[in-house]
Amino acid sequence: MPFDHFDHFDFIAPVYARAGEYGGLSTLTRLLDLPAGGRLLDVGGGTGRVARSLRHQAGQVVLADVSLGMLRVAASLPGLQPAASASERLPFPDSSFTRVLIVDALHHVENHAQTAAEMWRVLQPGGRILVIEPDIRTFGVKLIALAEKLLLMRSHFLSPAQIAALFPQAKTEIHVEDSSAFVVVQK
Repeated sequence: MPFDHFDHFDFIAPVYARAGEYGGLSTLTRLLDLPAGGRLLDVGGGTGRVARSLRHQAGQVVLADVSLGMLRVAASLPGLQPAASASERLPFPDSSFTRVLIVDALHHVENHAQTAAEMWRVLQPGGRILVIEPDIRTFGVKLIALAEKLLLMRSHFLSPAQIAALFPQAKTEIHVEDSSAFVVVQK
């Protein structure tokens, strides 16, 4: 495998799977307006760390990720439907989810605008997208961004306003807690 194609996430999947429950669950469920009927899509959901906490909050929870190592871990969790997919080309029909979520993953995608367009495309009218990202305006997140560059990850962090601007056709709200930005997008 060439060095420029090294998949950091396949490599860390076994360790990442041991991470505890997601710490921001109450904020996440409030901003996503859960519980909600229908299907929920967790884009870049990795091992299912967040999605597993949401399995009883929606009719079905689908987890899309490009890392096969992460998806292998997620496949062992009950109540999750893993799908191997890049965020820029989601393999789902238009308007197939009532809620779409991306947690700490937008900075890892190759094309932010195409990822946003795909999340918007698969969202049903009246649905909600929640983008949760480290707030690059904070010093600690700037250090994380530097560390990821040194590890040769292709991360590219956006400010909360830049994330909201990815959805020009939508009503958006920005919430900031500690060093995390929450961008709510309503269709």
